[in-house]
Amino acid sequence: MDAVFFEMPLYSGKIPNLKDVPDGEIRSFDPQVDSLSSNVSRPTLKVFLPADTVRNRAAVIVCPGGGYHTLLTVREGSRVAQRFNEEGVAGFVLKYRHPNDANLEDKTIAPLQDAQRAIQIVREHAAEWGIDPNQIGIMGFSAGGHVAATVGTHYDDPVIDNPQGTSLRPDFMLLIYPVISCRDGITHGGSRQMLLGAAPTEEQIKRFSNEEQVSSTTPPTYLTHANDDTVVPIENSLLFYQALRRNGIPAELHIYSKGEHGYLQEPAYEEWMDDCLQWMARNGWIK
Repeated sequence: MDAVFFEMPLYSGKIPNLKDVPDGEIRSFDPQVDSLSSNVSRPTLKVFLPADTVRNRAAVIVCPGGGYHTLLTVREGSRVAQRFNEEGVAGFVLKYRHPNDANLEDKTIAPLQDAQRAIQIVREHAAEWGIDPNQIGIMGFSAGGHVAATVGTHYDDPVIDNPQGTSLRPDFMLLIYPVISCRDGITHGGSRQMLLGAAPTEEQIKRFSNEEQVSSTTPPTYLTHANDDTVVPIENSLLFYQALRRNGIPAELHIYSKGEHGYLQEPAYEEWMDDCLQWMARNGWIK
């Protein structure tokens, strides 16, 4: 079978939580950063299926980063999905909505809605796409890591319609220099303000501080962060890892001494990605 690629709307019909506004998405290219999509209000899912006839393969839904105001659609999106294909894993790139009061009735839940919907789609199409419905993971970079960690800790709090009762729980999480917390002194301020506004309530901060939402059923997790990250403090990954350990969740944390935020220079893409793939292989998600 040849490799398959297509992009589909995340929702058929009316998009939940969306105001009656025109599509104002802005696409651009920054040679120092990536291909960018900003002000996303019409979410989509890009589907990358490997060129083989293997059935019951694992799948990973990738959530690009960008501070909840843009998405790095290639370096933290399609490039990663295609790398998963090389390992026989189905890849998906989620173009999730950016929290924006002008577009959304409740901006705080829109990224979570889109992540839950992506898991719902992949699980409900698992047989058609040759995917094991019990091997569907989610991956997130930076603010996309907050999206991924939020769906991994709030899967039993559905914010979308789920008429078939499909499990919205990812089977594993891959969190790459992630925003985890919304607490002062730990969070990435820009991401928190985009998601929760300038003056979030204590209830909102607690709900979206994912290190405080870990339970005994949180999925196994792989984390990686650079010690010299001055954008998203490494404490985000450290606190999440500690919460996973306290709850008996299998977890692995890779800390690189250098890499800053985004791993633009080091560690090399092949290095950190290979470490991630090896963890997946050890856990049976790569055959």
